[in-house]
Amino acid sequence: MEHLPKKTSENGIGYTLVGDYYIPDLQLPEENRPIGIWGRMHKAYLEQFHPIRYNDLILTGKLWTYLSDLNEQAQNQLDCIITQMKETEEITEELKVQDQMTWVRAMNSIRNRAEEIILRELIYEEDAV
Repeated sequence: MEHLPKKTSENGIGYTLVGDYYIPDLQLPEENRPIGIWGRMHKAYLEQFHPIRYNDLILTGKLWTYLSDLNEQAQNQLDCIITQMKETEEITEELKVQDQMTWVRAMNSIRNRAEEIILRELIYEEDAV
């Protein structure tokens, strides 16, 4: 049996000899940002309904970055929608001081509606009707 080199490179990919087989030296990109709740929900959605896209993101090493970006975008959009709804419905700090229960009820309603918008448009990628 001929002596095989421990490391080799072919087509720009490095390989390491393990036993009788060459295994590619693959490195995933470092990503320190969290994927958050929105990223986890979208990941589950991709796994179930778009497995080809999900596998492509995993194999290219872009899944974590993609989910981190989506999480940041969803959170920013959520904050923006809540702010706009508060202004439109005139939910102010003055109302909070005067009638806390009404303010809490209104804010919960706004948050729930804003989260539904995010879920529909970004996470589950449905066309808004």
